[in-house]
Amino acid sequence: MEKILDIVDAIAHEKGLKPEKVKEALKTAFIQTAKRVINQKFAFEAVINNQTKTIDVIQTITVVADDDERLQDEFIAPAYISITEAREYDDQVELDDQLQIPHDLEEYGRTAASTLHREIEYHIQRLIEDEIFNKYKAKIGTLVTGRVTRVDNNNATYIDIDEVRAVLPMKNRIKGEVFKIGDHLKAVVRRVNMDKENGIQIELSRTSPKFLEELLALEVPEIADGTVVVEKSARIPGERAKVALISMHPQVDAVGATVGVKGVRINAVSQELIGENIDCIEYSSIPELFISRIMSPAIISSVEIVKDENGEAQKAIVSLSSDQKSKAIGKNGINIRLASMLSGLNIELVESDKSEQDGSESSSEQKESVDALAALFS
Repeated sequence: MEKILDIVDAIAHEKGLKPEKVKEALKTAFIQTAKRVINQKFAFEAVINNQTKTIDVIQTITVVADDDERLQDEFIAPAYISITEAREYDDQVELDDQLQIPHDLEEYGRTAASTLHREIEYHIQRLIEDEIFNKYKAKIGTLVTGRVTRVDNNNATYIDIDEVRAVLPMKNRIKGEVFKIGDHLKAVVRRVNMDKENGIQIELSRTSPKFLEELLALEVPEIADGTVVVEKSARIPGERAKVALISMHPQVDAVGATVGVKGVRINAVSQELIGENIDCIEYSSIPELFISRIMSPAIISSVEIVKDENGEAQKAIVSLSSDQKSKAIGKNGINIRLASMLSGLNIELVESDKSEQDGSESSSEQKESVDALAALFS
């Protein structure tokens, strides 16, 4: 216990913690030790003594009125004393004064020493876990790289990332991906939880649209420095993705910069995503124009935005020729699903040539009726 503060800097340096937080953890350890070896119901304070470089344990007793209800509570009563009883020891005390009784833990022998050792270990470990938890909580949605250490029977992949182990569940893995021990892989942090039994749990994802955005930032310097912004993105993992881009600089082509010369940049991202096709689209704040772009490769005749009674966009009616309908829908409906994800609207397809044909047929029938009527009266 002598000069225990000398180990604060050593612990802080070794564990990567702030000395002030280590001191608070040590104070908590001393208080909990005093409660365990002296009396659980007593109120203790731990005070740092900078001269002796030790931590002093002091029992505090607060002076209260004789009829104070806290004196009747058996759990907290030892932390309080009635003013009448307190004045038997000191006739100068007043209400809310605190009587302090110092305790030396060394007087409680090896029991106190072993208890203090366990408490220090426990609270330092909790402090380390809190630091790691806060560190990775701030990393949600960002890219991390790690090494595969285990794949369990449920095909969940466990990855070592610096000082922690994260898990990539099968549901967050791109279809067809197979990992083995020793592989290095990239993923984004999807969720971070703190569990009392299992500690920190970090869940990774390779299917999130955010993973695509992070990979683009890694490959495209213009996205990394903010010259080009990924406004929206949508994915059907392993198959196809659409990315809406906007340039912050008039001389920078957002789509061209992202695709790269001969597609070298976008191909590098696609390769990481197991051949996922990525469509790069220039973003527009005009809904009709934006929807006509994200329906690519289909050529759209017109777009009508249907709004509800509150003026909120509800769905988009897209007119197109019959030969473009299959392109608009895409294989297994992929293209229209991605367009709906990007726009946030339900998209309804209408064949424009059919409506025109219906219109011409009705006008022809009308003309024939007029001619027949004229012939009848002539």
